[in-house]
Amino acid sequence: IDLPRELRARGIHNAFHASLLRQHVPNDDRRFPGRQFHQLPGFGEQPREWAVDRIISHVGRGSEAEFEVQWSTGDVSWAPYHDVRHLQALAEYFEALGVPNARQL
Repeated sequence: IDLPRELRARGIHNAFHASLLRQHVPNDDRRFPGRQFHQLPGFGEQPREWAVDRIISHVGRGSEAEFEVQWSTGDVSWAPYHDVRHLQALAEYFEALGVPNARQL
């Protein structure tokens, strides 16, 4: 199998040693809800989006900032400003910090 140049550049090989193979264990949605590919934004043909409960913290400044987002599922992840700039949760976060927008972070 000939791999595309982009995969080779990332160090992905077309052959693997058998000791690196593991049996696939599917996700247990009862124990870890919200982790199916169709539930994650950006996956599948019509991805579902989860509601954001709140923004917990941030790192960085201005439009380069990343925000720690708590989802309605209870999961926490980091998202760039570009992905959260339209959220009401971000406006509430700015209000709690006493800043009008990301430029004042």
